[in-house]
Order: sequence, then C-alpha cells, then structure tokens
Amino acid sequence: MDSGQTWKMQKTANPENRIQGDDSVAFDQEGRVFRSYISFRGLRAAAPLNPLNGIFVTTSTDEGLTWSLPVTVVDHRNSLTPFEDKPYLSTDLSIESPYQGNIYIAWTRFDRYGSSNPQDQSHVYISRSMDQGRSFSPPLRISDVGGDCLDSDGTVEGAVPASGTNGELYVVWAGPKGLVLDHSLDGGKTFQEDRTLIDTPGGWDLEIEGLYRSNGFPVTGVDHSQGPYRGTIYVNWIDERNGDPDVFVIASRDRGNSWSEPTRINNDRIGNGKAQFFTWMAIDPIDGALNILFFDRRNGRETETSVQMARSIDGGKTFLNFEVALEPFECQENIFFGDYNGIAAYNGLVIGTFPHFTSVGRLAISAAIFQFFPGTQRLQP
Repeated sequence: MDSGQTWKMQKTANPENRIQGDDSVAFDQEGRVFRSYISFRGLRAAAPLNPLNGIFVTTSTDEGLTWSLPVTVVDHRNSLTPFEDKPYLSTDLSIESPYQGNIYIAWTRFDRYGSSNPQDQSHVYISRSMDQGRSFSPPLRISDVGGDCLDSDGTVEGAVPASGTNGELYVVWAGPKGLVLDHSLDGGKTFQEDRTLIDTPGGWDLEIEGLYRSNGFPVTGVDHSQGPYRGTIYVNWIDERNGDPDVFVIASRDRGNSWSEPTRINNDRIGNGKAQFFTWMAIDPIDGALNILFFDRRNGRETETSVQMARSIDGGKTFLNFEVALEPFECQENIFFGDYNGIAAYNGLVIGTFPHFTSVGRLAISAAIFQFFPGTQRLQP
C-alpha cells in the first residue's frame, strides 16, 4: 500500500491441496484484482491416484487482503491429459473499448505433457470473462499450427494477451516458427489467422549456466497513455541472434500490420558471451515509458548475476540501463530458481520484483523501486 516499500503476505484458498504455479495478477478499471494460476496433482508420478489439472482465477475486492474461492477456467478431473500450462491473465482497461472490463487468459494446452509422439501436439488457447471473473467462456484454440509436447523450443508457449486502445486483442507466443501473433477484433470471440513476426535464433528454451531452466518467452503490451506513442504494441523477448542471450523489443504503430526491426535492450558489448535472461515488461499508462526488467551477467564471473532495469521514452527505439542496487549473487542449479520476473509502472514510478539467492540453498523475492520524473529517464532524488 506504500508504493513497494513494505509488503504484506496473504494466503489464498487451495481447497484440494494441489500444487500451484505460474501465477499472474491484473487489475480492472474499478480496482478489482484477479489472480490466475495452474493447479494440479500427480504430474510426475508413475501411476498417480486421482490426478487433477486445471486453471483457476480468484478475485479480491479489497486490494488483495482477502480473496474469493477459485473460479474454474478449465479443470480435468482424474486426468492429466490434456495438460493446461503457463496461463497469463490481462484485463481490458481502455475507456474507448466496447469490451472494457473483459478479462482474458491465454495458455498452452499439451495433448500429453512430455510426450515425444509427433501426433501429440501443443496449442495456444484463450478464455474470457465478461462478468468480473465470476465465469469464463469455454476454451478456444487460437494457434493455427501447433508444436510438440516436450516443453522446449518446438513447443508453442509463452502467450500473453494484451488489449489495444480500441478493444482489439493481441496474443503473441513463441515456438518453432519464432514469435507468432494472433489477434481478435470482437473481444476475444473469434481470432484471425496466425502471423509469424520474427525468427528467434536459439529458440525460447535457453541454456543458462547455473539454472535448471530458463525461457525467453515473449511479453506483449500496448501503450494506453496519451503520449505520442499511444496505441503502440510492444513485444519483448530474449534470443541468441548475437551468439549469447540478449533482450529485445519490437514495436508496431499500426495495430500489428507492420513491425520495427528488433532493438537490443541490454547495452553491454554485443557478442561478449554474457547472458541476459528472464525478461518482463511494463508500459507506463500515464507517460508511455517502456520499462523492462531482466537478469544480467555482463559484469560477473560464471553464474554471478545482477538485475537490470531498462527504460525507453522514445517508443522503444533506444534504452538506458539502470542496475538494481543488489549485491550480485551466484545461481545454484540444484535449486529451482523459477521462470519469471515481474514489473509495474505508473506515472514515473517503476517497481520490479525478482527472485535471488541470499545464501546457499536459500531464495528470496525482492522489489526494486525506481522513481523517475514522468516522461524522462531522470531518476528523482
């Protein structure tokens, strides 16, 4: 409640004591908070009893202090096939949108998780709520071409829905074709044909020393500010086109019809063999600034890792990098580090959250706070 300075932890209901993960959180225009997540049982057991898997959403009307019981988006009882994975949730906040208040959630469905059978596929699905998260539409497949079920470069994954200023809906994901875009012009009821935006050399399943796994999934967002780049769609991701993992962004200023060349966000020397990983993006709805958080190894040895926040005020054409004031830490491959960072921005205030090791075998989540003069790259004292 104090712009990221202090935090209160609140447990949420888990009626069947399932494993949970891949959480995402979004607000609507009236201040309601929605949290989506996967929830499963028996995924890696040889012969699980009463296996379960699904996607659920809970709602808070008091700024996260209390939460509703889970609402089902999709749920499979006594089955792990198909398997629903990596959902991400967003809301339509545009006052000019006929679909303002809609909640969208996109994810990957595996015919059979981990299967090497080429007949088993992964596809991107989406569901929407038009009643503040009380119910969700039946899952709709939006990927025209699927991927494999190996949860790696050949899998279609990393879908993040983003609403445009007039209610159009964009979804970008990664897979064997690179970054693929689909969009809806009727509030998520129907979708157009898939379109490949750009190749991603090295794929999205990145080998990062000291990590069990690391993804370069795309993050999609739209500028809803009243600034000069209002309506711009941005896609932020990581690939190895320069020989090591770098952070990139592309932009479209004509509702996805054409796209810029990729801008490299990390400003260390190109091809220096230093990895950047786990990127996430936030577009300030007031000043339109583009803010991106990522892990960075430009100054460290082996697995020594720092955190960087990059900021652009010219529509993603150029960036300044700001190092987070955190002692560099060593990664430990035997400890699962997680899959994501988080970042939010409003009127020059930027708050990034990220995991980091504090000692051998111990992880923490911390928040980095940047206060810029709105519309600039100048930090306030």
